[in-house]
Amino acid sequence: MKRSAQFQDLGVDELRQRAQELDDELFRLRIQKATGQLEKAPKIREVRRDVARIKTFLRQKAGRDGVTA
Repeated sequence: MKRSAQFQDLGVDELRQRAQELDDELFRLRIQKATGQLEKAPKIREVRRDVARIKTFLRQKAGRDGVTA
């Protein structure tokens, strides 16, 4: 619940920017995993779930405000 609360108060543009940052981080983590340099494997799952949370909030805001996601 705590993790979703941090995204709840952000605006649409901020959510999109944060989603892009997390996508970039996820890409770097996957590269590290492929090269054997990843130390915290669960971090991939956390980032992936954060992206899903942000996309959920974007979809909710799009439905409520009439803004396209």
